[in-house]
Amino acid sequence: MKTLNFFALLFLSTLAISSCDLSNDHNDGSNQQKKPLIIAHRGAQSILPEHTLEGYAKAVELGADFIEPDLVMTKDGHLVVRHEPFLSGTTNVSDLPEFEYLRTTKELDGKTITDWFASDFTLSQIKTLKARQAYDGRSKAFDDLYDIPTFEEVIALAKEQTLESGRVIGIYPEIKHPHFHNALLNFKMEDELLSVLENTKFNDEHAPVFVQCFEVEPLQYINEKSSVRLVQLISTYDINEDGSLNFNVPDGDFISYGAPYDFHVNGDLRTYEFFTSEEGMNFVAEYADGIGPWKPFIISYKTEGFGEKTLLPPTNFVNLAHQNDLLVHPYTFRNENTQWSDGDYEHEYHLFFDAGVDGIFTDYTDEAVKAVSNWQN
Repeated sequence: MKTLNFFALLFLSTLAISSCDLSNDHNDGSNQQKKPLIIAHRGAQSILPEHTLEGYAKAVELGADFIEPDLVMTKDGHLVVRHEPFLSGTTNVSDLPEFEYLRTTKELDGKTITDWFASDFTLSQIKTLKARQAYDGRSKAFDDLYDIPTFEEVIALAKEQTLESGRVIGIYPEIKHPHFHNALLNFKMEDELLSVLENTKFNDEHAPVFVQCFEVEPLQYINEKSSVRLVQLISTYDINEDGSLNFNVPDGDFISYGAPYDFHVNGDLRTYEFFTSEEGMNFVAEYADGIGPWKPFIISYKTEGFGEKTLLPPTNFVNLAHQNDLLVHPYTFRNENTQWSDGDYEHEYHLFFDAGVDGIFTDYTDEAVKAVSNWQN
């Protein structure tokens, strides 16, 4: 298999593996449909530090269809892979005295944060940092062992893993806080993303790529420049006791929890609730191929008594999206979040598969792969 080049294997595998088809053909109501895509959220995050080449490789080993790199930008215009522009929560930067002078205070989407920001580091400086486990309660045994990868290195890994595994391994990059980065730097994140995709021959609708963002204008811009597949992310600040979604973000917190930050900057008062309407779905379909909601947009829960959670029936979100030819990839499935599972993780996945989702973001790739297999049998 390794004698084939990557693109030959990609072509053959795309023909052969209908279960990983990237088309907008949706569920037919039976379990004999194309299997939902398993998207490894930040890699094998439940096992290894997030956003590392080692973590992505582990996720592929466990059966992921796609690996998800979150992209932030360096001072010299390189895309590197971190969950947020600030670095202390996922790297060892706070232990390195040579970078103390780069600790600073910035406003990020309405929230004031004092930290070390990737946008103040050159790529060579970023490459001296090591990754750490960000999630409380998970193993710290692999902290300070792995480098911070560039976007190009993640794509190279996906190609390598495609050759080694004999199946297509896709990438699902998220542009993190593009308005923040573009206002600080003399580089446009969207252009750098397009440049990397073009240079790696991943810049078309047939490539195993989805580009996602919580902001709208960056996706619209990319849509004008490229045919790569795009996904509009949406969020909400909280879940009310009755299960309805709360889009009202308190002063001093991330505005982007309740609405696209570029909407806010432009004086557009629409929140992410707009995207749940027929009008909103039509709007997204003009520039994107899919929509990525937080799980309660699809299945929410009400809180009763002494904090007891009761799941509500699925909303019409998936059906409405499918009627507008939009794929639906909700986030994030974690064993630690028991509101939906009550400890029965497979049942939680099946609830969302039965609701018709086309893929899911998970921290626990092995659990998700097992759930798909048992659901289809």
